[in-house]
Order: sequence, then C-alpha cells, then structure tokens
Amino acid sequence: MKNSVHKTKTGLRSLKIIALIIAAFVLGYAAKSLVGPPEPAAEHDHPPESTAEQQQWWTCSMHPQIRQPKPGKCPICFMDLIPASSSGADVGERQITFSPAALKLMEIATTPVERKFVTAEVRMVGKIDYDETRVKNITAWVPGRIDRLYVDFTGTTVNKGDHMVYLYSPELLEDQQALLAALEASRSIRPDSSDFAKTLKVGNIEAARKRLKLRGLSDEQIDAIEQTGKPVDHITIYSPIGGVVIHKSATEGMYVNTGTPIYTVADLTQLWVKLDAYESDLPWIRYGQKVEFTAEAYPGELFEGTINFRDPVLNEKTRTVKLRVNVDNTDGTLKPGMFVRAVVRSQVARGGKVMAPEMAGKWICPMHPAVVKTEAGACDICGMDLVTTESLGYVVDTPREAPLVIPASAPLITGTRAVVYVQVPDQEKPTFEGRQVTLGPRAGEYYLVKEGLAEGESVVTKGNFKIDSALQIEAKPSMMSPAGTETAAAHRHAVREQVPEILDVPGAFREQLWSIVEKYLSIHQALAGDNKDRAVAAARAATEALSAVDMTLLAGQPHELWMKRSDKINEALDLIEEAGQIEKTRQAFEQLSNELITVVKHFGVPENRSLNRFHCPMAFNNKGADWLQGNADTLNPYFGASMLKCGEVAEAIGKEMK
Repeated sequence: MKNSVHKTKTGLRSLKIIALIIAAFVLGYAAKSLVGPPEPAAEHDHPPESTAEQQQWWTCSMHPQIRQPKPGKCPICFMDLIPASSSGADVGERQITFSPAALKLMEIATTPVERKFVTAEVRMVGKIDYDETRVKNITAWVPGRIDRLYVDFTGTTVNKGDHMVYLYSPELLEDQQALLAALEASRSIRPDSSDFAKTLKVGNIEAARKRLKLRGLSDEQIDAIEQTGKPVDHITIYSPIGGVVIHKSATEGMYVNTGTPIYTVADLTQLWVKLDAYESDLPWIRYGQKVEFTAEAYPGELFEGTINFRDPVLNEKTRTVKLRVNVDNTDGTLKPGMFVRAVVRSQVARGGKVMAPEMAGKWICPMHPAVVKTEAGACDICGMDLVTTESLGYVVDTPREAPLVIPASAPLITGTRAVVYVQVPDQEKPTFEGRQVTLGPRAGEYYLVKEGLAEGESVVTKGNFKIDSALQIEAKPSMMSPAGTETAAAHRHAVREQVPEILDVPGAFREQLWSIVEKYLSIHQALAGDNKDRAVAAARAATEALSAVDMTLLAGQPHELWMKRSDKINEALDLIEEAGQIEKTRQAFEQLSNELITVVKHFGVPENRSLNRFHCPMAFNNKGADWLQGNADTLNPYFGASMLKCGEVAEAIGKEMK
C-alpha cells in the first residue's frame, strides 16, 4: 500500500514538472508575440526619421504589462489598447500627449469650465400630519348631562355651525332665572328714576346676558329667552370649524364638567408634511422654499407645499432636523399618516448659498410663508411684522456672480484629494494635464470649484480614468500617485499595498455596519442576476438596516465621517428604489458601492469577516466602476448575464486590514 502511494506521489511530481516546462514555453511564446517580432536590419547607411525612440507602443489600461506596436484589443480583457507613451519632449511631468487617432479610440470628451447657476437636490422622507392650527376640541361649557350626541362616530364630516351635542344643565337654569329677574326689575324703574338706577338696570341685564354667552348660548337663544320669559333647560353645542371628527370622547347619558372634551374636529383642507432633513443638507434648505413630494398611494402624481418651519433642535440620535411643510388639500386627496418622498431644489449661487431671484426685495411673514409682499407691513393672518427674505438666508446674485462649476464626472476623487485633467491649449497634438483642485459642495450633477481652475478651461468628463491609467504606466503623477514614482511597476505595487487608516470604533458599530453590507451584497446578487425587483427589495432592507445604526456609539472624527457617508448611502438607496429601469438602478448601485467602499475601509469590518473590491474597466462606456463581494468569484453587477465575468479583484478588505 505504501509503495502504491509513493508511486502515485512520484507520478504527480513528474506531471507538475512537465506542466511547468510547458507553461514556461507558452509564456515565452506569448511574450514574444505581444512584444512583436524584432525589426529587420536597416538597408541604408542612415536610419530613417522614425527612430526607436519615436516608436509608438500601445498598452491596456487594465493590464499595463501588455505592449504592442500597433492599436488593437487587449488579449486578456479585450479592451481597446491606448498609447503607452508620447514622443513630445516638451511635455511636463503631469502632462501626457496623444495622437488624434489615439484620442479618437480613447473616446475622450471635454467640457469647458463655466460660471452658471446650478441646482442642488435634497431628498427627504416623511409623513403627512394634521395642521395643528386647524384642530379644535368641542368641550362642555357648563356642567350637565349629555342627552344626545348628534355625531355618533369618528370620521364624520361636519360643517362650521353644525349642532353636535344636546346638553341638560341645572346651572344653566339658574343663570337664565337671573336674566329674567334683571329684566323684571328693570320694568319697575320709573322714567323719572335717577341715572344711577337706570345704569344699574342696564348693567344687571348685560351681566346676565354675558354670563349666558360664556355658558355657550348664542345671541339668538338669549333673545328668545327674553321674549318668551321662559328659561330653557338644555343647550345645543355647535361645531366651531368645518372638518372631520377625528376623536369622540363622550357617550350619551354621560355627566360632564366645564371643559370636559367631547369631540375633536380637524380641518383637512390644509395639512402638514413633516420631513426629516440630515444636518449636511441644511445649507440648501430655507424657510418659504417650495417642496415637491409624492405619496405611495398616488404613484406618478406630484404634490407641492411650502416650508413653514425648521425645528431649532437637532435630533442627536438620527442627526436630522424636522421640517414642516404647509400643503393645500382642498380636494381631500391626501390623508394624515401617509408616507411621502420629497425633494427640495435649491438654486446655488457663489459660495454655495441658496439663490431665489423671485424672492428679491420681498417681505415675508415669519409665521405664514404664504404671505409675501413687495413692501413692509403686517401679516394678513396673524398680524406679525413682515421681515425681508434676505434675513432668512436667501441671496440675490446677478449672472456674473454665478459660481464656477464643473460636471460631477470630471473630478477623480480619492479621500480628500480631487484631480481633474485639463486639455492644454495651443498644442500640436492633444495634450492633457493633471491638476489637483479644491472642490466645494456637490449640487446635483455639478461640483462647485473653489480653487485650481479658471473659467473657459476644458476639463475631461469622459475617459479621465484612461488618461490617469496612461500616466500611471509612465510613472507620472496621477490620481493615485500625486508625487509620481520611480517606475510604473513600483507605483502599481504601492497602490496595491496602500491601506487607509482604520478608525478606532466599537465592535458593536462594526456589527451594525455589517448588517448594511449584507443587504448590499443581496443588491449585488440581484443585479448580477438581472433582477431589478429583488434589488429594490434588498435596497429597502438596507435602508431599514441603515436607520437602525446607533450613531451614539461614535464620537469625534468617526461620528462626523459616518454622518457624511450615511447621508450619501441613504441617498443612493433612495435612487435604487426610485429607478424605473435596471440601467438607472445600476448607476445608483455604483454610487452606493463607492460610498460603502469608503466606509468599510475607514471603519473596518467585524473580526473574521472580509470583502473583495472588484473593478471592471468597461462599465459605463469604459469609465470603469467598482463593487464589493464576499468572495473572489467575479459576478459583474453592471453587465449582468451579458458580461458576468468582466472584472477582477482589485483589493482585499477585512482580515488583511486588521
């Protein structure tokens, strides 16, 4: 038996040696074919103008070890090859030059840096509630017994002045007797009586009338008592407003005291929408802004309201601020308790301030934002003094004061750095320069630029990753290597070895973060399987996991970083749920992936857990995109079944990071 095992092992060793010899032969042949055959010896004494230094080599941005003397496809991933070097001796350290033909193959697109007013979108969720100023209680104005309730159940619609309660009250009889006695006494006073007696007569009658009015009797009821001379033993209570009975607190035959609530009536023609705004979005939100929202009960229908209140206190657990929106509901379509998704669109001026030209020079009520006037005065509703719109945070800019902006696809952002590629003007061949810039906040599809660019310069908005890869191949400064490296191979090794600092956070927080990652992995599996509905369901579960994270576990820098990233994660999940087509879902998934990759790199993952960051260079028209997986088997979520295996592991996250 032992001899048999020994022979088997010896045979396996022989097979391995043979396989290695064959592999070495194949690799040598492949390398020779990739580099190309040697050039034939020159037949002339003087070499032609095209020297070896001017030879244009072509390489793959994903696999830089591939070098060919002419354009073509990468033999590994079948991407279009790009120029590996340039012959321009005058090109700077951060610059690279391409031939027009190469530029066409790379599909580079540029956009001029411009000044324009852009719009920032703030997305929020919330629910509809009653307008507290339009909710009234119907109470007993006098002690007594309820003999009849005219409204038997909640949900009944009533009008202002409708009779609601029929109440018997002994105390009411006493007050009526006092009125009748005052009237009888006034008749005994002669015309020639003193002025004091006449004044006393009138005063007694008015006091008795006023007491009955305070008991809830109307002027008509009091006049009837005076004319008939007979008191009534019941009082009818009327509704003070029109609306819906939302609460019934009493029953027939019940004895009540003064102030005992009987009904609650709400006017539903005006409602409030209460929204949760993250603290990072507060710079874009102003009192009096228009808000658009949708309700799940009416898909595709758009509603509008006006922000009339911002809670002055931040919720420390959710890191959100409550907004209150006034909504007209004359047709009764909206119902209290409905969930809504809302968006505020703010036009951004220089410095990231909110601009509203239509509010310029206007005066607004700080209590009722619907009251806007062209001059100072008082509110027509509450009588408060109006204030200027500028005092509430609005600015009024002219077109020359517009902010400097670039498309969101232009910068390559890594950590706190942002790099753009600018086309150098007045060059024989297309030349591009890498430049580090300082960005302001993102507003919709644009970034505001603080430093590093000038109006009119052309920045690359498509193909910037290809340019960056070409710079890396030439060992020049790029997005991943701001200072440059000695060799491209050394640079790529440094990139692979680079690991961000893991923040010191409690293990409980990492476990809660991992629950979000698990839902994310379900979204990835759904998109890899071309199943949009399952991706949306997983996104909803991820939103619930995100809301369950206890932010009180963090403090200082980790807390600030989580607040910033969790807002973006929530925004991406909302986009996945709202996307109508799977292509839009995949675009939102890329945004979610980028945010989650940053989060797990900085916060780490629970012990004995690990993830792989994958990269596909062909996603989104060769722009490239990343995603996370729990294993090393490539499942591309951006192509699904059409190119399921496109991509490779770019980085391991987890055990290696600890």
